[in-house]
Amino acid sequence: MAETTSFVAQQHYPSEPKLNVAPLYFNASSQEAEVDHRHAYLYSASEDEIPTVDYLLLFSDDPVQRFLALENLRQACQEYGFFYLVNHNIPGEVLDSVLKGFSGFCDPKTIDERKVFGKSGPSDKIRWDLNSSAGENREYLKVVAHPQFHSPSNPSSLRKNIEEYHKAMRMMVVGLARAVSKTLGFEEDYIEKEFNLKSGFDVMALNLYPPNSRSKGAIGIPEHTDPGFVITLVQDVDGGLQILSHQGKWINVHIPHHAILIQLGDHLEILTNGKYKSHIHRVIVKNNEVQRISVVTLHGPALDKFISPSTEFVDRENQQKYQGMTYKESLEANGGDEIDVQSSLEKLRLV
Repeated sequence: MAETTSFVAQQHYPSEPKLNVAPLYFNASSQEAEVDHRHAYLYSASEDEIPTVDYLLLFSDDPVQRFLALENLRQACQEYGFFYLVNHNIPGEVLDSVLKGFSGFCDPKTIDERKVFGKSGPSDKIRWDLNSSAGENREYLKVVAHPQFHSPSNPSSLRKNIEEYHKAMRMMVVGLARAVSKTLGFEEDYIEKEFNLKSGFDVMALNLYPPNSRSKGAIGIPEHTDPGFVITLVQDVDGGLQILSHQGKWINVHIPHHAILIQLGDHLEILTNGKYKSHIHRVIVKNNEVQRISVVTLHGPALDKFISPSTEFVDRENQQKYQGMTYKESLEANGGDEIDVQSSLEKLRLV
């Protein structure tokens, strides 16, 4: 997930009013119960079903199976903007290794060694931070993984795990781009060309969320959208992530074992002029009994690629909804650095 700027959910989709209530701590049990009740209301979410897409069937030799799988993908992209991806060809041990490797990297005894990767400037390719506040509770490591790969060199096993993971994930994402292009009615290389994915700017964010006993509030990351084509996410334990549906309803995410959560990015929304939308999501730690680790990759266009609504999605009935901008400009529009991968969707919106 991106370096975030919290905003009211109603700016993107209709939802219940967001109450900015900071966590409060009292000794009196009645007051504690009141705070718990308020948090339960603020961060409650439904257990609605999330669609599942079978990656292998998208490329099946059986034309009927392939058609049905592509139709399922189209519905997931247009009606939800997120889905679980199964049968994705990435070995489970590759997913497990990067999660376990990052857990070891975050050993509390070696925190001083990680501080060398603290923010130094806009040219950072590796960045580490630890936030513990009412608004954000996580330790994270961000690396620019493409077009050039960067990672801490120590421990060497972590670098190897991250690189192997990203190579496998990137190969899968290119295949997904071809399938998504087909669902839009284009040749399979449409998105690859429009985003210049060969030189795409990918940032990986490895996150460790504390158990609620060590958090300073209920929020792991506040609500936000993410830039790019798609965002891929894997995690080691269930729970924590909540997504706001296009109907304005918060949904708890429960990713099946070794499945990947795919979330559509802001720039696919821009390219399709809103046909395929990104969505607001957040991480809540108030129910975490143990720490949770997630690996999130924002797969973006090339930094110099100018992204605007494609003419195929603009007509008299569907006026242009977003202004164009290079991917680099959009990442820096809110004053952040490239590695922050901040969303600027609201600034790019015209109507």
